[in-house]
Amino acid sequence: MIGAERVRKAIEEAHRAGRAALIPYFCAWDPDLETTRALLWAAAEAGASVVELGFPFSDPLADGPIIQAATQRALKHRPTLEAFLEFVAALYAEGYPLPVVVMGYYNPFFRFGLSRFVQAAREAGLGGAIIPDLPLEEARPWLREARRAGLAAVLLAAPTTPPERLERIARASSGFLYYVSVTGITGVRERLPEDLALRLDLAREISPVPVAVGFGISKPEHVRLLSPHAHALVVGSALVRIVEEEGRRAPKRVQKVLSELVSAAER
Repeated sequence: MIGAERVRKAIEEAHRAGRAALIPYFCAWDPDLETTRALLWAAAEAGASVVELGFPFSDPLADGPIIQAATQRALKHRPTLEAFLEFVAALYAEGYPLPVVVMGYYNPFFRFGLSRFVQAAREAGLGGAIIPDLPLEEARPWLREARRAGLAAVLLAAPTTPPERLERIARASSGFLYYVSVTGITGVRERLPEDLALRLDLAREISPVPVAVGFGISKPEHVRLLSPHAHALVVGSALVRIVEEEGRRAPKRVQKVLSELVSAAER
C-alpha cells in the first residue's frame, strides 16, 4: 500500500482503535538531518499515525514565528528536494513504519517539475504533499500528477471557507483534508475558537476523506476537546519549540509530549 491510500488507512486505523490520529509536524534539517531522523522515530514510538515533514522554504507565508525560525535554522544546511527524497527513501530502507507527508510551498516543487517530483516521491515511498500556498483554482496540474502517482494531495480549508467551496476542496483532496482551525498563521495558542467543534462536524459531514485539524493545537486539553470532532489532529509549533529549546536532545522530550497527546486523543 502506498501514497494516499496508506495515509488514509493510517488515520482510519486510529479511528478504529478509538482515538483521533496524531500527526506531528517537524521541519527537516532542524537542527540537522540526524536529529530529524531521531524525531521521526520518536514520533513512531509515541504512537503517532502520520508524520508531516516540512521542506524548508525562504518565505513560509502560512507559518508563525516558531516554524519560521526552524526554517531559517534548516536553510543553513542548503536543503534540496533531491536530498529530502533521499532522506525519506533511506528512512523506509530502515523499516520506518509511518506514512510521511511533505509540507512545502509550491515554488520548489514547480521548479523541480511536478511530474519528476511525483515519480521520485513515489520511488522514495513518500505518502504525499501538503502545499499551503496552492489554491484549488491553480492546483489542477498538481492534483493530476499526484492522482496519477497515487500520492496524497492534501488541500487546506479555512474557517472562512463557505460550505460549497469546502465541499469542492474536500472532494479534490486525497489522503485527508487539512482544516485550518484559525484565520491566521501557525503557532501555539492558549484558546481555540469556540465554534471550531461545530465547524469540524460540518466538514466531516461534507468530506469524503478524513478531516485533520491543525494550527494552534498544542496541549492535551486541545486534543481532548477536538478528538471527537476530527479524524486527525496536527501538532506542529509546540513540538518545533521543543526542538528549538533542546536541539539534538529534543527527540526524548518530543516522544514524551507526543505520548501524552496520543493518550489525550482517546475518545
